[in-house]
Amino acid sequence: MPVAIAAKVDALRIDVGSAARLADMLGVSRAQVTRWLRGSGIDPLNAEKVDLLELVWANLLRLYEREAALAWLFGLNPFLGDRRPIDLIRAGRTEELMRAIRAERSDVFA
Repeated sequence: MPVAIAAKVDALRIDVGSAARLADMLGVSRAQVTRWLRGSGIDPLNAEKVDLLELVWANLLRLYEREAALAWLFGLNPFLGDRRPIDLIRAGRTEELMRAIRAERSDVFA
């Protein structure tokens, strides 16, 4: 059974430290995150961003501690052509992100 968006948003909010930071990560207003936390509907595009952030975040936490995972999201990444992973999350670029995480995992365990 799929997890409700409000539950995903709440878990991500806790993990990243605040609703404001989560809003920034998703490229939406803090008020929008608050509405989602209260159970308001979410449009398909933003639902995909939440799902993608949750997927990427879960994978990163298997490799790194929280602060290092946040640094990875906001840092320039050579596997992504020196783009920031967070920008690709905002753009919904799942395949590129997952390739970068697989490459990162290979480096970590090499």
